[in-house]
Amino acid sequence: MSTDDLPSHLQLAPGPWASLLEGLCARFPAITRAQWLDRFARGRVQALDGSALDPGQPWQAGREIRYFREVAQEPVVPFEADILYRDAHLLVADKPHFLPVMPAGRHVRQTLLARLVACTGNPALVPLHRIDRGTAGLVLFSCNPESRASYQRLFAERKIEKHYEALAPALPDCVFPVQRHSRLERGEPFHVMREGIGAPNALSRIDVIERGREIWRYALEPVSGRKHQLRVHMAALGAPILGDDCYPRLLQRAPDDFSTPLQLLARRLAFIDPLNGEPRQFTSPRRLG
Repeated sequence: MSTDDLPSHLQLAPGPWASLLEGLCARFPAITRAQWLDRFARGRVQALDGSALDPGQPWQAGREIRYFREVAQEPVVPFEADILYRDAHLLVADKPHFLPVMPAGRHVRQTLLARLVACTGNPALVPLHRIDRGTAGLVLFSCNPESRASYQRLFAERKIEKHYEALAPALPDCVFPVQRHSRLERGEPFHVMREGIGAPNALSRIDVIERGREIWRYALEPVSGRKHQLRVHMAALGAPILGDDCYPRLLQRAPDDFSTPLQLLARRLAFIDPLNGEPRQFTSPRRLG
């Protein structure tokens, strides 16, 4: 059993449940009642101050609690991240393919956040943004809660330039650069996205860096930051990114299958540092293909 030393937070939603145990069983049906009782007994369900909660305590809508996720036989991701920059406020990591940024699903300790906390000894690390598990490249982390909001505003106000590279089939009939402006919404199953009808909410700029015979190297710039945006837009243009197991169709991959990485790289980030007004630029040295 793998356990996560970084707690997950949950705000209790309105519902008919009389106790914390009943509500958590309903909220997480994949976790058995016996498993929840075991977590309560080991103090793995807590109030925000770290004090252990009792399974019979009332379910109070709006209350925030924290708990520690646990998974059996967590697959090891055999690739390492690099720290490209670190100061008192900011850490820039270069993430490999297949490593999630945050705990999710079957990944608890095999995440970029958990590895960086262990490496730096700083439990206050928080990612300022996320990239897909399958995507490699740059991720910014806040090291200091006091300056965190200043960096978070860069993303909220779109004051940070994000440049990606991808390998995908050639599009000889397209005139570049291309702007793909569409509405992205949740698809089926729940973890994939699709283009829908309605006001556009996602904009990507796409250009060509290098033309091969069948595969081209593309420069991608997500102006907005929707989930799977670049992957959906490239597939919609008729050039799904190599190694994509979600678009244009969902493919099954074994948890320990690392043979076909998604050929998408978060190559460069650029912004004006909100603390000192200096320009910052970071570039991943990774190479696709």
